[in-house]
Amino acid sequence: MNIQVPQNATADLGRIVIDVEGMTCASCVGRVERALQAVSGVKTAAVNLATERAEIIGPDLDRSALVKAIEDAGYDVPTRPIDIVIEGMTCASCVARVERALKTVPGVTAANVNLATERATVTGTADLASLIGAIADAGYEARAAAETAIMSEESAAKKTAEEAALRRDVLFAAALTLPVFVLEMGSHLFMWVHMAVMNSIGMQNSWYIQFALTTVVLLGPGLRFYRKGFPALARLAPDMNSLVAVGTLAAFGYSLVATFAPGILPPGTQNVYFEAAAVIVTLILLGRLLEARAKGRTSEAIKRLVGLQAKTARVLRNGGLVEVPVAEVRPGDVVEVRPGERVLVDGEVTTGASWIDESMISGEPVPVEKAPGSTVTGGTVNQTGAFSFRATAVGEATMLAQIIRMVEAAQGGKLPIQALVDRVTMWFVPVVMALAVLTFAVWLIFGPDPALTFGLVNAVAVLIIACPCAMGLATPTSIMVGTGRGAEMGVLFRKGEALQALQSVKVVAFDKTGTLTEGKPRLTDMALAPGFDRAAVLAVVAAVEAKSEHPIARAIVAAAEAEGLILPEVTAFDSVTGFGVTAAAGGQRVDVGADRYMVKLGLDVSGFGDTATRLGDEGKSPLYAAIDGKLAAIIAVADPIKETTPQAIQALHLLGLKVAMITGDNSRTANAIARQLGIDEVVAEVLPDGKVAAVKRLKAQGLLAYVGDGINDAPALAEADVGLAVGTGTDIAIEAADVVLMSGRLTAVSDAIALSKATMRNIRQNLFWAFIYNALLIPVAAGALWPAFGLLLSPIFAAAAMALSSVFVLGNALRLRRFAPSSAV
Repeated sequence: MNIQVPQNATADLGRIVIDVEGMTCASCVGRVERALQAVSGVKTAAVNLATERAEIIGPDLDRSALVKAIEDAGYDVPTRPIDIVIEGMTCASCVARVERALKTVPGVTAANVNLATERATVTGTADLASLIGAIADAGYEARAAAETAIMSEESAAKKTAEEAALRRDVLFAAALTLPVFVLEMGSHLFMWVHMAVMNSIGMQNSWYIQFALTTVVLLGPGLRFYRKGFPALARLAPDMNSLVAVGTLAAFGYSLVATFAPGILPPGTQNVYFEAAAVIVTLILLGRLLEARAKGRTSEAIKRLVGLQAKTARVLRNGGLVEVPVAEVRPGDVVEVRPGERVLVDGEVTTGASWIDESMISGEPVPVEKAPGSTVTGGTVNQTGAFSFRATAVGEATMLAQIIRMVEAAQGGKLPIQALVDRVTMWFVPVVMALAVLTFAVWLIFGPDPALTFGLVNAVAVLIIACPCAMGLATPTSIMVGTGRGAEMGVLFRKGEALQALQSVKVVAFDKTGTLTEGKPRLTDMALAPGFDRAAVLAVVAAVEAKSEHPIARAIVAAAEAEGLILPEVTAFDSVTGFGVTAAAGGQRVDVGADRYMVKLGLDVSGFGDTATRLGDEGKSPLYAAIDGKLAAIIAVADPIKETTPQAIQALHLLGLKVAMITGDNSRTANAIARQLGIDEVVAEVLPDGKVAAVKRLKAQGLLAYVGDGINDAPALAEADVGLAVGTGTDIAIEAADVVLMSGRLTAVSDAIALSKATMRNIRQNLFWAFIYNALLIPVAAGALWPAFGLLLSPIFAAAAMALSSVFVLGNALRLRRFAPSSAV
């Protein structure tokens, strides 16, 4: 599958993807997007919190300007190593020339070129295209070296290191916070603890100890909140870190005054809240640790796909087998595969035979037989035999690499439903801070004594309980898990938007040939006249038809070859225009053609009348064969319906969808197939533009999905609300589609729709939880229950609830990993 870039209206637009570090909530996403959209040349900018990436589209994009905009907004663009294969270097001066060229590219921080390996490792924020361009300008050829695998492995290592650092900080903060919590809250909850503290170290010394331990917690593990939060606040663009920083610092500052300058505070308000500041930091760090673990699991589909890529290959070079890194395999190389090994790259079998597990491509568990001439796909698993194959696509051109890119693109997409979330979160943090100030003022003016204490505690609770993190993660995490699960099922969403659109589909229209049917005509029926032998008749008929290039003739020949028949020699072949063909085969005269040809020859076909009627009802066109002037057989060649087609149509009907068929085939055949399958509407005998018109008309009945596989389906796939291309079809059809069904298994259509429904249901659950959580608990934190019930929400419980809200959203999204179509329909 060699996917080409489609020529369309956006062909002149560039696309840059940049990793962004430091984002913690949905307001961060909005801030980065606004910063990027302010850069000249940017048409659209979409930032994904779950993948921590920004995708920028526009003409004449300047990567360095985009990176600067992100950094000016208070976030980091990580430097990452890019491996590049360089051809044409011959000496050390070549190395120096390439290194100098690379270091002139904006964003490059280091460049190391190795003559022996013919590779360059470049560190910085420069994009691959600029690096390759600089090398080309220096007079050398370059290409990416297994970029997908490198990036994924690097990303996984980075996530692992991040999780380890969080785990260390959580344990350290918890160890220091526990004594603070016991000293303060234990004294409030249990009289014996209070007496023990008073009789041993005294209350003032207890406060000194709490101050020391809390200071270490805030300036150690908690310092990240202040480093991010206060600069964001200074830019008048507060984020989640700002809420935590202001809340904990308010509690700590008040406690500091109560401990060291109590006379400043009104009588009765000298209380400390060191434990609140320490516990809040510890709980939020714990929430982020759980969040990091869950986010790591959301991208496991990509990790598993990358894991399918082999590392080394045995290649035939200079008359012998040489083991080389898979990145050094070139198109045309002959690669050896032993039993139990993975196929390294895409190619064509040259010698040997085996059975290969292609479930990672098709989702089908049954191994596929391979022999010389068969195609093999990188990442699939060889079973019992050994064989060699010639590499046809390597590196980023392999089907597996393309699948990984498709999944990554879909996982980074932003659904229309996310627009609502973006609008809300843009104002969320400033509104929460305003509510905290209002809470403090209301308690200070109208609250009971000590009003200052009540005002502070409730204002801190409002700041801490607000959680834009959950809102920001609600959609992208579900998309990541849903599209990853789809990839495992052989359903690739090329565009994340298709996930949202498919759930609302009302009509599913299919192309016929190659989609509903196998696309390869074959001999389906052969009825013999009395006294004739099947093998003998088929052999002479096939021998005659072998002289024709017609698809029906080729199907008859293929049937004879499949049965191992020996075809006799043919002489005196002649085509009778409009009737059939005649020839001498094996010393016998053989005539093959339509019923009118038999009538012309003076033969009576009425004996096959019932069979001919049945074949006509099934949409098959019968042919007759006569041998030495006697009617010998009636034959039918047809394009068989795929084995999974009836099940797929039934599954779509169970989903309550209308099923249509749009085909260029004749009406009689199309209607016969429709009757067999229970298809609701048929549009037949249409050219590609006619298919587009039919799609437009059917769209009036509701959102429409079109399923096709051929070049002539590309316009209809593009016109449909959602286009689904059968992955065994043409590259052009695949490029025009929104979803690719990697196998010809049509039940994948209903699987894709069911997965869409399940994913969108999951997103709605996440958004409901995120919004309702804040709508209900922010008023509670402000003290809404105090007048009626005398209840207040401690900042400690607010921190625990905030941390759990993000974990809940991520945990709910991870349920999609267990999605099974049968349970979703």
